Amino acid sequence: MASLLLFFCLCGTHYVAVGGDDSNGDGSSTFPWATITHALDMSQDGDEILVMPGTYNGRVRLRGVFPVSGVTVRSQVPYAAKLRHNGTVVTSYYGIGITLEGFDVAHSGPGSAALVVQIQDLRGDDPGGTDATSFITLRDNIFHDSYNNDLVKVNYGARDILIEGNLFFNQQGSDEHIDINGVIRVEVRENIFFNAFEMSGRTNLNDTSSYIVVKNSGSLPECRDIAIHRNVFLNWQGSSGSNFVLVGEDGKPHFEAEQVLVENNLMIGNSENTMRAAFGVKGGKDITFRHNTIIGDLPSLAFAMRLNQEGSNPANENILFYNNIWVDPAGTMGQTASGGSSDFSDTPIGETVSFELDHNLYYNGGLAIPISGDDLINMDDDVNAVEGDPGLAVPAPGLMLPYWNSASMEFLSSSERIDEEFERLASAYAVFPPNSLARDQARSDQSPVTDILGNLRESAPDLGAFELTACSAALDLSGDGLITAEDLSVLTPQWRIQGPIGIDAFPGVDVRDLCHMVDTIEQCDPGI
Repeated sequence: MASLLLFFCLCGTHYVAVGGDDSNGDGSSTFPWATITHALDMSQDGDEILVMPGTYNGRVRLRGVFPVSGVTVRSQVPYAAKLRHNGTVVTSYYGIGITLEGFDVAHSGPGSAALVVQIQDLRGDDPGGTDATSFITLRDNIFHDSYNNDLVKVNYGARDILIEGNLFFNQQGSDEHIDINGVIRVEVRENIFFNAFEMSGRTNLNDTSSYIVVKNSGSLPECRDIAIHRNVFLNWQGSSGSNFVLVGEDGKPHFEAEQVLVENNLMIGNSENTMRAAFGVKGGKDITFRHNTIIGDLPSLAFAMRLNQEGSNPANENILFYNNIWVDPAGTMGQTASGGSSDFSDTPIGETVSFELDHNLYYNGGLAIPISGDDLINMDDDVNAVEGDPGLAVPAPGLMLPYWNSASMEFLSSSERIDEEFERLASAYAVFPPNSLARDQARSDQSPVTDILGNLRESAPDLGAFELTACSAALDLSGDGLITAEDLSVLTPQWRIQGPIGIDAFPGVDVRDLCHMVDTIEQCDPGI
């Protein structure tokens, strides 16, 4: 009987609290444990660990093997459980099947040792084997303010990692928000990446590196099958040699990454700081960049891309660009913050052996798209190019940032969840009006099933990260590219809406509740 009772107590939902006790607690809400690590040690496959509000100091070790249903470690109140340490805050070196969800994770302050989160494979003698650290998910967390190195590092043979719906800001030094290094099957989706050092009481030194880098600096057998999609990037405060997304970095004599997909992302140029280019590849193979929207006065050395060799890299191979939107409404495409000549791409001849540029939209504020004979890739390589203004909103330097105020437990916009901020930014800067030049112009065989907001793409898909569906276009009665309260006032109550939603028009309403398909397009507008 005692063993059966013990089994009953250790299954299901367990609790962790700041005042808990790992030695004498039983993991119940009345007698919680004190640490996440201990709770995982006491858990079984399929369990859930709820972490009560408060600040938890010290390293959290995501360990244990939960191969079937996994174990979820969740902040009981989103972002109210704060994980802090003066070294790596969260590690997963031996775990399988663990989800970390809803936490506020950061270094405790200056002088901390490297990394905020690290996931790597130390399970066997060789990294990346059949028994590797794997199926680790980071979901709906706020990762911020590293004082030494990356916010999240996924490296050394880890595989099957999902980074979903998180907020990233303020790494330290020549390092990244996410460093994906020598791993297999990593998916990064629906996250927000930005920097705002001054909002955390720090000085912006303009010395940080790319928001995401994918590379293989440890000479592991491979780094491949990486998907970076449906993310928002904005407010560049890094070095002029770095990118929003960079593939390859360390000049190794092998392809640093293969089979990388970058799609449905929104890259916002709202900063006055110069970057290298929105996207870069150094020693990559089979890299696809499609259905991304790059919008704004983005000071850079090259607006769209830099493809080059670094150190001992082989030449880039099979780099593909489809269905993207590149728009600089200011007419300064590829100029630095101090001005100078314009530049669409920095693609030295001979450093990329094969590429394709097809079905993209280009706009430089009414001025000519810059073309250079010194570069391998120019707009005139795109025989299906669309040139002109797609009607996107112009981001300003003073746009409201998705900064989380941990004291008030809300964002600057007064929203309370990361996904609300994601929808706010995507709806504001990825959405175009029904008469846009981007409508129905994409190459369909290079289109994903959905867009940045989860709308299904149509048989004649649109360019860029957003898809304006027939139904949403019909409901946009005011013609501003958004479904507003004015538009809704003419609809019967039973109609349900799919498509871009003007969040500000619905105070107190969860936009996700409005984003559903109508039963048929005919119900939406019989004339379509």
